[in-house]
Amino acid sequence: MPINYLNHLKGSMARRLGLSGPLQILAYRGYGTANQLCFMGRVLRDEGIHPCDEGSPLWKNALNMYRRFDHDEVVGARLRLTFNGQTHEVETDRAGYFREEVRPEQPLPDDRLWHEAEIELLEPQPDQEEVKATAEMLVPRSQAQFGIISDIDDTIVHTSATDLWRMIRLAYLGNAQTRLPVPGIPTLYRALQAGVGPDENPIFYVSSSAWNMYDLFEEFMDAQGLPAGPLSLCTLDLSLPKLFSFNHSDHKREEIDPILERYPDLPFILIGDSGQQDPEIYAQVVHDYPNRIACIYIRNISKEKPARQQELQALAEQVKQAGSQLMTFENAIAAAYHAAEQGWIRPQSVREVEQAVTK
Repeated sequence: MPINYLNHLKGSMARRLGLSGPLQILAYRGYGTANQLCFMGRVLRDEGIHPCDEGSPLWKNALNMYRRFDHDEVVGARLRLTFNGQTHEVETDRAGYFREEVRPEQPLPDDRLWHEAEIELLEPQPDQEEVKATAEMLVPRSQAQFGIISDIDDTIVHTSATDLWRMIRLAYLGNAQTRLPVPGIPTLYRALQAGVGPDENPIFYVSSSAWNMYDLFEEFMDAQGLPAGPLSLCTLDLSLPKLFSFNHSDHKREEIDPILERYPDLPFILIGDSGQQDPEIYAQVVHDYPNRIACIYIRNISKEKPARQQELQALAEQVKQAGSQLMTFENAIAAAYHAAEQGWIRPQSVREVEQAVTK
């Protein structure tokens, strides 16, 4: 029996018994251009995920995580999307997701980085009076110097992705308040976003984590002062063919390539870590997109592995031959010094990163 049918049956029974929460719209931060925007989100039953703090017990964190994955998606829900006076109707798919491309009647003004749309649930009729959400859309301004594409796990937040049991402890039994950012990274990212020009530089986050963890990532980033940016996550598919054929590299490219193609005149900085395949993926991106990648920054978490260090050195030479550069760093200070030397951040930002790391 299909998993989606079982979820639908379970949800119907829970609603009849009064055990299911109200409907909600999750609107994901997206990106676009002055002439084309892509809105994404999901319609779910609110499973009652409760805010947690640093002192919350493991069982409460684990219960919240269970509720994120044991959700009741709403299939075939109809929504109205309103943006700049234009209205569009969109329907959710078999997993409760919706996606809509919008072309503004007039090009968007170049006076801000973020634009907003209102999304309202039309069907099914909500239990409460109305169900609405605000969708935030990033549109790089004309004088942005560059864009930043960043990995999440072990690049901006400690997850120990190479150690399964430690990763479970940190990523799935913690919460947004207990997750620890890599020291100095929020300050460095704010400096990169500010750049040295008149406009903010756009930042995009890409991860192989499931969309079910979107709220956790967004809350963590906001709490730690990381610049807001669109998150590209992974659709969870527990079917056996997908479960055994999932490829981390393929997923990363499926999310990175559309960003580069959407902004063909914008150079990019790529940031990741050495624990998995970020260096190899980014080196291939440099090859596939000549003269588009200004630099690759790799947080070196594999210092105790000589073979990996040799691989990184070989990749750095390969990237150099392709006309870019790959720099490894052990803490954010080294990356800040390099970025300042390249003219990508202001010199005073280096001191701010040093203070953040020391603190």
